[in-house]
Amino acid sequence: MKENLVYKKAFRFSVRMVNLYKYLKENKGEYVISKQVLRSSTSIGANIKEGIVAQSKKDFLSKMYIALKEASETEYWIELLKETEYIDEKTFHSVIEDCREINRILCATVRTTKKRLQQNWELKFKEQ
Repeated sequence: MKENLVYKKAFRFSVRMVNLYKYLKENKGEYVISKQVLRSSTSIGANIKEGIVAQSKKDFLSKMYIALKEASETEYWIELLKETEYIDEKTFHSVIEDCREINRILCATVRTTKKRLQQNWELKFKEQ
């Protein structure tokens, strides 16, 4: 199986977010928002990993769309952590840029996959 760059980025991002979670819990005593950002951020890579071995293009699209939704949710929690001053400006910019990059890649993946599925459907419809 060839290397999947978005999965690799999502995995590295998950590691960073696990470390951020530990920092927030241990140093800031924050347990609610940090748990939310941990769940959504680690779900991104998990769904991408499932999509890599999808049973069909529709299954792949579904997993990528779920990963995209989780990335969007993660962006929200990171913004909330910054606005509530649990993370500083430097940390915010570092993690939000990683999250937004993954978000852009997933958005393009979903769009391209939808387009290809539509083209395949139209081609099959014309053949009948």
